[in-house]
Amino acid sequence: MGDNARMTTWEEFSSAAPELAASVRARFEATKHHVLATLRRDGSPRVSGTEVRFHGPDLVLGSMWQAVKARDLQRDGRFALHANPGDGSMEGGDAKVSGTAVEVTDPVERRGFIDAEQPPEPFHLFRLHIDEVVRVSLRDDQQALVIETWRPGAPVKRVERA
Repeated sequence: MGDNARMTTWEEFSSAAPELAASVRARFEATKHHVLATLRRDGSPRVSGTEVRFHGPDLVLGSMWQAVKARDLQRDGRFALHANPGDGSMEGGDAKVSGTAVEVTDPVERRGFIDAEQPPEPFHLFRLHIDEVVRVSLRDDQQALVIETWRPGAPVKRVERA
């Protein structure tokens, strides 16, 4: 968890699985607020509301300065991110991304984000490296769940459950 040689950007995921990436991105862009799971110091889970952005080749997450979720990610970058499920209709599916968050400290990269997004300062910025993407949707006839899973180096796996 966290070997730089295998960390995957959103752009790399999108190139490897364009249809899945487009549908997952649409879920994250459909609403502003999502749910982030991080690990507390004792290893137990913490769930927080969050916003994410697609910035350059990356999916990024900003945080208020010294927020507990930011401190969690600084200590242990493992995360799970669940797109807001919307109205419960399953329209567009249910999207989840997990991986490792890495804080962006380079002043030039931060300036690019500040110029594009104008976040309130001070703030933390994390690049989200992707280990897994899952989208759960209803089959067109609404008689089965369709579970699509992608991991780096593998094709999209699709399973249907009636």
